[in-house]
Amino acid sequence: MSVAQMLPPAVTTKGPSLETIGMTKVFGSLVALNDVSIKVPAGSFHALLGENGAGKSTLVKCIMGFYIPDKGALKLDGQEVAVHNPRDAQALGIGMVYQHFTLVPSLTAAENLVASRADAPAVINWRKERRELETFLDRMPFRVPLDRPVSSLAAGEKQKLEILKLLYLNQRFLILDEPTSVLTPGEADEILGLLRDMAHRGEITVAMISHKFREVEAFCDDVSVLRRGAKVGGGKVGVLTTREMAAMMIGDAVIRQSAARVDPPRIGASLEIAGLFVENDEGRDAVAGFDLKIKSGEIVGIAGVSGNGQSELVEALSGQRPIKMGQVLINDQDFEPKRDHFYRFKVFGLPEEPLKNATVPTMSVAENMAFRSFDKPPIASMKWWLSPEPMRAQARDLIARYNVKTPTPDTPIRDLSGGNVQRAVLARELSVDVDVLIVANPCFGLDFVSVADIRAQIMDQRNRGAAVLLVSEDLDEILELSDRIAVISEGKVAYLTPAAGADRTTIGRYMAGH
Repeated sequence: MSVAQMLPPAVTTKGPSLETIGMTKVFGSLVALNDVSIKVPAGSFHALLGENGAGKSTLVKCIMGFYIPDKGALKLDGQEVAVHNPRDAQALGIGMVYQHFTLVPSLTAAENLVASRADAPAVINWRKERRELETFLDRMPFRVPLDRPVSSLAAGEKQKLEILKLLYLNQRFLILDEPTSVLTPGEADEILGLLRDMAHRGEITVAMISHKFREVEAFCDDVSVLRRGAKVGGGKVGVLTTREMAAMMIGDAVIRQSAARVDPPRIGASLEIAGLFVENDEGRDAVAGFDLKIKSGEIVGIAGVSGNGQSELVEALSGQRPIKMGQVLINDQDFEPKRDHFYRFKVFGLPEEPLKNATVPTMSVAENMAFRSFDKPPIASMKWWLSPEPMRAQARDLIARYNVKTPTPDTPIRDLSGGNVQRAVLARELSVDVDVLIVANPCFGLDFVSVADIRAQIMDQRNRGAAVLLVSEDLDEILELSDRIAVISEGKVAYLTPAAGADRTTIGRYMAGH
């Protein structure tokens, strides 16, 4: 039987139901999916929850045909179907919006849509195609400019175009993988609201992978929760509480209590960034006249849509990218991001992707933990002779104090989980007195337990009097930890507000450049 013959008739015009039955996928000794059965009713907006490694990505890749399950079945509108590859999924009306854009930046929106068709002609009659595209957009709840290159579109417009592309290809079961990670809060709410309305009209069915409980509670109808490759629960949104959903996701793991925000001692250092200019890899100004001052005992969170200079700012302050112009001052003294100044001014930090940017993956946990102190007693004598045992002893102490899960101090740090790499780097950075702490996306992709632990440690440093610069694309994290919030747009501070009483809509408007 061909895939076309297996296609349920309803999928061509309405959102179908989808059901996985006992789906199992094994990679060597790893059981990535273990007898997973979920049901997404037709015309619903379903949330798929779970921590990293819970099996969410494996499940949707089996649905999409990137993986062939070892056991189990897939039903669409109650009829069993076979999906051997992504083309089969597309023929059945199943499409996916990925975390990262799949559009061709140099082509226009119209060209991206037409080129996505399997039957796109070699010679395109653009007058005819344009007329048909306009007719298609007239039926859609949102539009994008058809004649502009994708590279010139805002992130929200690109995300809309990704969704429109699936609808244009008549995909009626939409899988969204963390769809709002590049959007402002306003853009996220607009797009999810429009998709929910389409689902409730029966035009599509949506399954969304997300870690944002606010969005799940605002837009989803039902949830399914995976943990360690198995389905562990689910239910109706509004009946299940956030606490119950979180408990399903983490099981019996113990979450550290959030550190209380207290009045800090005013004995630390202040950090001032004045008129900073930093170029990106193409030689253009990514940071352009950035001004900000952070007091001792204060966390200032930098919010913004990805690509507005955040990465370049952190890299410049960390010594990974040259400063073109401007000053960095600590207690009104010039600071240069080099090794002796980091020690002198007690500046420490956690860059994003620490396995890539803050460690040597092939070196041991102990060696990575010694990067700040390898040239000082007791690890070093005569400034060049390294003693392995004091290095291991220091590592054992830090591993115990910061709850780093590693088989031994001599284990290569690349063999640790993401959360434990973060803990190991923070242990290195926070094990001495800290006056200035610079952290970037510290909890991206981590489990609940690691997130709670790392956020508590950041708050602890603030409470001890450190000036903390927190750069994060997670607005909820910014709102939870910050004393003040600065919005970065086109490389400069566009808006600055106390976090207490901060308005999410206003922040989102400035994030969007308005």
